[in-house]
Order: sequence, then C-alpha cells, then structure tokens
Amino acid sequence: MSRHAYDIVIVGGGPIGAAAAIALQGSGLTVLVLEARADAGSTSDARTLAMSYGSRLILERLGIWSQIEPVTPIESIHVSQRGGFGRTLLRAAEAGLPELGYVVRYARLQQAFGGSLESEYTTLMAGAEVTGMESIADSVAIEFRTQEGLQSIAARLLVIADGGVNTSLRAGATVKVREYGQDAVVGLVETSQTHGCKAYERFTPDGPIALLPFENCYALVWTATPDIADRLMALPAADFLENLQRHFGDRAGRFISIEARARFPLSLRYAADPVLPRSVMLGNAAQALHPIAGQGFNLGLRDAWELGETLLLHAALDPGCDECLSGYQAMRRPDRLRGIALTHSLVKIFSNDFTFLRFTRGAALSLLDLVPPAKRAFMQRMIFGASR
Repeated sequence: MSRHAYDIVIVGGGPIGAAAAIALQGSGLTVLVLEARADAGSTSDARTLAMSYGSRLILERLGIWSQIEPVTPIESIHVSQRGGFGRTLLRAAEAGLPELGYVVRYARLQQAFGGSLESEYTTLMAGAEVTGMESIADSVAIEFRTQEGLQSIAARLLVIADGGVNTSLRAGATVKVREYGQDAVVGLVETSQTHGCKAYERFTPDGPIALLPFENCYALVWTATPDIADRLMALPAADFLENLQRHFGDRAGRFISIEARARFPLSLRYAADPVLPRSVMLGNAAQALHPIAGQGFNLGLRDAWELGETLLLHAALDPGCDECLSGYQAMRRPDRLRGIALTHSLVKIFSNDFTFLRFTRGAALSLLDLVPPAKRAFMQRMIFGASR
C-alpha cells in the first residue's frame, strides 16, 4: 500500500467536484481528485442538465462557460396546473436578465470541466474507488483502490462530491430522507412547433411535467407515481405521446417523437450538517433534491464556488481547520436550508388534487402574475439563491 499527502482530496470528479477543484486553482494548495469512473470524460452520456443564469456567472468565473457553448437558453417559463385555474409566465426581462437559465448536454459540461481540471497543483486520478476514510488528528486518511492495488492518501481536508454514492464517507453524519413515492420519466421529445426558448412546468396531481427547450426539441421530465411510471416506460412511443398530450395539453404543439426514455426514483436526501471534522459534503452528497424547481445543480455549484472562496480567503490557514469549515458552513447555511425547504414544499403543495389546495395554487399563480415585485423577487431567488 502506497501513501502520499495532499492538502485537499476531492472524492468525485463530476461537475461539482471539478468546480471545487478549479475554484481552488491559484491558491497554492495541492489538490487530488479521485474519480471512480475510468472514463470520467466520456462523451456518451445522453443526459441533459438545466442551470440558472446565476450558475452561468459562476462557470464564467471558473473559465468553463465558453467551453460548453452553444447551449439552449431559457428566456421564459410558463407555469400552470392541470384541472384548475391559474397560470404565470416568468420572463427573463422581468428579472432584468438576458436569460433565466440554460439547458446543456451533461457530457459537454463534464468534458469542459475535465479539460480544465489538471494544473500545477491539481491532479485527477480516474478509476479510483474509495473504500474507506478515517480522521486522525490534523489529517484524514483516505483509502482507495485502483488497477495498481490498494492505496492510502493523507489530506488536511476531504471534500465529498460523489453524489452521495459512497455512504461510508458520510459515517457520523445525520442523513435525513423523505420518500416522495414518485419516479421521474425523462426523455427527449420533438413537437410540431419550435420551442422559442420557452420552458413549461405543468403541475398535475401525480407530479409536475416539465418541458425544457433543448436544441431542436424538448427535454422532458415527467414525474409520476411508480406504477404510472411503469406503464409509461412500457408503452409504445405512439401511446406514450398520446398520454403526454392528454396530460400536458397543446401549449407546446403536437408531440411527434420520444427518444432516450429513462426513469429514476425521486426522494429528498440531505445531511443535517454537511460539515464533519476535516471533511465537507458538496452537491448531491450534501443534499439530493426533487427536480421540481431545477435547483439541485445550481445549489451544488454554489456549494463548490463558496467553498473555494472561503478557502482562498483563509489561504494561510489549514484548509481543514474549524475556522475555515465553520466559515463555509455559516456562508452556505441560509441558501442551503431555504433551497431544501422550498423544493420540499413545492412537491407537497403541487403533487395532490385536494380542492382547497388546487384553488390556493391557482390563486397564488395568478397573484404572482399580478404583482411584478413579488414575481421579480421569486425569480431572483430561484436564479441566484437565498444568499444573494
């Protein structure tokens, strides 16, 4: 077993872990990124990812944005509910912004991060599966396995950004889970009319249906109960599109085709405290959210950026010391907790068919359209987070 030492070890070379590593470039801290996948920069991943205009600003500061263009902008979002009155249209101009957000290919984002990750003080090790960790006095020992065998690394700070896959890294953390009894059915749908950079969020009793403009089609996220998701996945394409048309309506035109259909279960999983002795959790490792408001990636990217800002501000200190980590924790706490609460509340309020709540939802959507300052404040909160 070989042993080396770094200032910081980041577990997870996805966009959040990579963003944290790039944010630390120029600090003089030595950083090792451990990525379990051997093909971390693979371009075969068909997933799409929605991000806010606020996330674009962070990616510009990291020097990544120009490498992921072209992207599909979201200039407006139409929000409505099935079987009830009330709707609102959120426009970028009303928030004083050129766009509300963007939809990108996950593979392109990953490739851009991978190309900027390694530097004089930053090393990426792909195909490294972490098997355990132990806090010891002023450092953390991380064990991982590669093709060369078992290795051990000592670091002053461990950053966990693996999406919450490795539960052993969160030993000692209180992790809270809320099961929603919902699955997301995703895919790419083509319609009879162009999207015009408009996104849609339509709330139904089973869960929301989101259409996000992506290249020449839409990225679909259809939230439903597991039994309905079973049926949707088993349907022939024509029957699937017929069901989608009936539930969504004709606002986006006629649905013509569906590709890359997949599904995954939905829940809320978050660490009550993402900071442990000499370790910190970022992104989905700290909080995995329901996709109802598209906040997961944006919240995780702010985690990564503000960790980098905190450690750069205290560059003369031990990056794993209590002062650094408590400073980061205080900075992130309002945004993180409000993001979790907002997403969870939206799921509970909009995923049912109670008459009173249906009326209240409709009134709230209509009122938002009638009170421009409230609408602007809501959009600013969704785009930049609670800490702005």
